[in-house]
Amino acid sequence: MSSILECDDWNEFSRGNEERMYLIEDYIKFALDLPVRGTPPWETKPEDSPYRRSFSYCTAGAVVLGGILERASKMSVQNFATTYFFEPLGINETEWQVIPTGQAMTGGGLRVQSRDLLKLAQLYLDGGMWKGEKIISKDWIKNSTKPHVEIDDETEYGYFWWIKSFWNKSIKYLSFYMSGNGGNKVEVIPELNMSIVVTSTNYNTRGMHEQTDSLISDYILAAIEE
Repeated sequence: MSSILECDDWNEFSRGNEERMYLIEDYIKFALDLPVRGTPPWETKPEDSPYRRSFSYCTAGAVVLGGILERASKMSVQNFATTYFFEPLGINETEWQVIPTGQAMTGGGLRVQSRDLLKLAQLYLDGGMWKGEKIISKDWIKNSTKPHVEIDDETEYGYFWWIKSFWNKSIKYLSFYMSGNGGNKVEVIPELNMSIVVTSTNYNTRGMHEQTDSLISDYILAAIEE
């Protein structure tokens, strides 16, 4: 979410906005045809930003990553995920969206049961281990959940993980989490040895993410005794 492509889903005027991508058959070509973005005078240049990157939410970039994964592994995204993650974790029920060219949609839309999302959170909480077996390297866990770009004063971003602190009374806990449309959230709070999954269907509604954050802060974290 910090490439040099002119791609910003949070800007309806962006040439790379995902709504324009959905009108094209070849999503990857759509992304690779995008121009290099410029920086207007009122915005901070990447080289002057924390981590020397500028955040730009770009679904098209996540789709390109799926294509890179398939080319590098010589496997479909679905087979790669099943072989290296889902089968070892005992995740048997998944539903993938597919883009017009046949590749799995890696920019969102994968349906997984809540209990299986919790397995993914627990896998990261346990440093990539599951029932004594290493599924992901500990180094990758560390690198993917540390900040690589700043979004705002309270939020940073790793490798597809959002990074933000939550307050429990007067104590601040750092967390990293997945965040999906509707207010869906898969969250890990290492200091509390806690994995949280909230699933919701408030798709495309105002305040959907804030509602989930309130559920976590006001009920789950509030129930923890100091």
